[in-house]
Amino acid sequence: MPPPSPYFAVRTADASLNVASALRTIVRDLDPLATVDNVATMEQLLSNSLSRPRLHAVLLGIFAGVAVALTAIGIYGVMAYAVAQRTREIGIRLALGAHRAAVMGLVLRQAAAVTVIGIVCGIGAAAAVSPVSTWLVVWSDAARRVDVCGGAVSFAAIAMFASHVPARRATKVDPLVALRSE
Repeated sequence: MPPPSPYFAVRTADASLNVASALRTIVRDLDPLATVDNVATMEQLLSNSLSRPRLHAVLLGIFAGVAVALTAIGIYGVMAYAVAQRTREIGIRLALGAHRAAVMGLVLRQAAAVTVIGIVCGIGAAAAVSPVSTWLVVWSDAARRVDVCGGAVSFAAIAMFASHVPARRATKVDPLVALRSE
């Protein structure tokens, strides 16, 4: 097996690949059997070395965006269904003089309760899986805690944002229409 070829870095004032022909000439003068292959600028080498991590980061960002969208759509759907099921109750509350802010608070408290249950279950699952997944991701315990807390806060913000539209719709229920239904 032949010895590995040496690699050289040359700093020049000209950043283009025009220097390659001059380097080949100099190397040929020193050793006629030596060749100069794979000539690239430092920017190209750096870009090539970062292309795979960059692709992984872009894919992770796309998947995270899809996960956020699916979370928001799912929570919106569940809360819209819950408000639709409670339309009669909400209409009665409004007919008896409940303030619209109280009705909105009622729906948002229900969403917050479901969100807290989901976050607690998620943190419990993350804690249960954490010892098994340490071989997959090499982070410190502090970084894991920050990621889990950041995810929980993000999930809570998404849940409250997605629950806001059904809560506003609940405040616009006409008591007469709600009482006449069914």
